[in-house]
Amino acid sequence: MVSALHPERFAHIPLQEARPDADRFIDTIMGHAHPGRPPMVEYLVDDALRRPIVTELMGRSWVELDMDDPDAQGAYLDNFVAFWQQMGYDFVRYEESLPFVARNLVGDDPTQTSGRRQWRDLQEGVIRNEDDLEQYPWPAIGPGTFRRYAYLNDHLPEGMGLLVCHAGGIYEHLSALLSYEGLCYALYDQPELVRAVSDRLGELMLSFYKHLVELDRVVAIFPGDDMGFRTATLLPPAALRQYTLPWHRRFATLAHDHGLLYLLHSCGNLTEIMDDLIDDVGIDGKHSFEDAIAPVWEMQARYGQRIAMLGGMDVDILTRQPPERVRAHVRDLIDRCHPQGRFCIGSGNSIPSYVPVENYLTMIDEAQRPV
Repeated sequence: MVSALHPERFAHIPLQEARPDADRFIDTIMGHAHPGRPPMVEYLVDDALRRPIVTELMGRSWVELDMDDPDAQGAYLDNFVAFWQQMGYDFVRYEESLPFVARNLVGDDPTQTSGRRQWRDLQEGVIRNEDDLEQYPWPAIGPGTFRRYAYLNDHLPEGMGLLVCHAGGIYEHLSALLSYEGLCYALYDQPELVRAVSDRLGELMLSFYKHLVELDRVVAIFPGDDMGFRTATLLPPAALRQYTLPWHRRFATLAHDHGLLYLLHSCGNLTEIMDDLIDDVGIDGKHSFEDAIAPVWEMQARYGQRIAMLGGMDVDILTRQPPERVRAHVRDLIDRCHPQGRFCIGSGNSIPSYVPVENYLTMIDEAQRPV
């Protein structure tokens, strides 16, 4: 719990007089401004880690998100906004997915509040052929789909922006519905099935985004679509160019047409499609970096004149190293990357439940210090 973490070590948090500035965040990403310290960025912060911070450090009562209780939803989202604000972010990032039916496996995980974790079945999908496709229960966008997005939009502090997306990208849902193994076979055996599923997903997500861009506090579409692993992309680059990247291009065009940023979180080694993402899709910033693949400063040297680098604090260091090592690495990242501009500091991936709370707070504290 945070009460055992010596809060006096963290002179800058929680920020009692936080002054979020979404315009500064946007201008930094686009290279129009170079503030005295880099803005902070994060993709996800797990509830299991946020909860002790909200209750012990911020002194608020924790409320679980209950989709059937509007009052509980409001209280949960109020805590959500307060967390992002008092940790020093210029935005709230929020995502929900349409309820796509897929096969999941479940196992024990003591780091989760529920004690359980689920993940996708990689070998057997719910769509294996044309008959499965015809019978699949595609979700519909309804009046309540955007209720929580709208609540956040209407309850942000002055100066704060909203970063939104449909949870899970085209590739991730395509590989979930067909399974990763099934998708790999279908690329060669049933390409028409892959096309049909990707197009159905893309049209639904595009409709989803057309609603989100109408919210007046939204400043960026910031989806996640993990298309790579340690050494390469998960599908051949040609397949990504055929089935997934064109939809990202449509989403990016929609965002840009509404004066919004299009930022992308995508894990893995994407070297073979980085030029596609920048020149064809039109991303404004890239998130998710792993030192074992390429540290953020190396990616900045290659691509930093064309897009912003978001995050970069290696999650392995953030998880397994002592706080003093975490602090030193944060400072090193800022010293290396901030002078070049178009850089925001944060984790290289996200803040999962197994990151020690003290290490996360150490990263936040060091990021708040003047350069």
